[in-house]
Amino acid sequence: MAVSFLARDVSDLCLGKPPLRSLSTAATVADALAALKNTNESFISVWLCCEHEKEKEQCRCVGKVCMVDVICYLCKEDNLLSPSSALNQPISVILPKDCSLVVHLQPSSSLLEAIDLILQGAQNLVVPILPTERSGVSRRKQHLKASSTINSHNGDEFCWLTQEDVIRFLLGSIGVFTPLPALSLDSLGIISSDVLAIDYFSPASSAVGAISKSLTQQTSVAIVDSDRTFIGEISPFTLACCDETVVAAIATLSAGDLMAYIDCGGPPEDLVRVVEARLKEKSLEKMLQEYTILSSCGSLHSAFSSSSDEESPTRTMTRSGRYSRSSSYSARMVRKAEAIVCHPKSSLIAVMIQAIAHRVNYMWVIEDDCSLVGIVTFSDMLKVFREHLETM
Repeated sequence: MAVSFLARDVSDLCLGKPPLRSLSTAATVADALAALKNTNESFISVWLCCEHEKEKEQCRCVGKVCMVDVICYLCKEDNLLSPSSALNQPISVILPKDCSLVVHLQPSSSLLEAIDLILQGAQNLVVPILPTERSGVSRRKQHLKASSTINSHNGDEFCWLTQEDVIRFLLGSIGVFTPLPALSLDSLGIISSDVLAIDYFSPASSAVGAISKSLTQQTSVAIVDSDRTFIGEISPFTLACCDETVVAAIATLSAGDLMAYIDCGGPPEDLVRVVEARLKEKSLEKMLQEYTILSSCGSLHSAFSSSSDEESPTRTMTRSGRYSRSSSYSARMVRKAEAIVCHPKSSLIAVMIQAIAHRVNYMWVIEDDCSLVGIVTFSDMLKVFREHLETM
């Protein structure tokens, strides 16, 4: 029964999904930044289109970018002093070099094929939206057109299929895999001890490489003390809710302070003053001035002030450089910096439910004394389901 279930078309998982917003490979980092600020999606797809004689234009999605890509790029030493020059660079400088992260897949492909591609390293599967599915998203499409362009390629529209979509779909029919879902994480052997971690007191700037890597792995960076006690995390998911001005905090704060800074409640006033003071100590006033010009919502200085921000109809800025949109208060906009954890004895189904509820692709695994054991990811879970099929 499970085998026939996994033979279902991936088009079943795409029902109601909105079309991708996209950028051309000819776009700049500034174009990507503007597009990300005007959509409720975490990622923008990037497309390469080539014209052939006597043939229609051939277009292909070659990658995806998110706010974290922009932030990590702007944190590079050369870019800190001249963010305007950095933003004028081609979008290729922030595109992941691994082309296998985004893979095209036909709607008639099986769910099993999709799982195999994910286990081979794919994060997002690009699936054409069938004509019968387009009517179901027409109202949503009209609603989104005001804030973000939805591009079609050769008359076709596409959607993302993610690891979360597959896990959510499996959870809806989890009974066909009994007794696997009731087994604990440690008994399944899917807890990885190979985690990205940084000491609480280390400079946040030293975590930029780990943050970029965690984005590629769809995980997070653990914050630990000297005894490897788990304190919290710097999550790309949470960082993606900030805008480019959070670069100032990364350049000046410790990893532990950055964790507090990007929390959705906004940074404490003392951290705001620390950032301002350390920017001056590091002679980064030029960056402060350039962000004053670049920010579409006000200056960096106003982002650090205690006065209330003026609300606009589409976007408001808080002290942390966090932005939200009145059009749709999506789950990713209210994610707190608090890490989501589980125990080695937690059951597979409990962890699946918890991860989906919090919109994360991973769970930190800790002991009763808060010592960090490791991490479990959606990819690990899918591997277990795939191996289970082979024994049937």
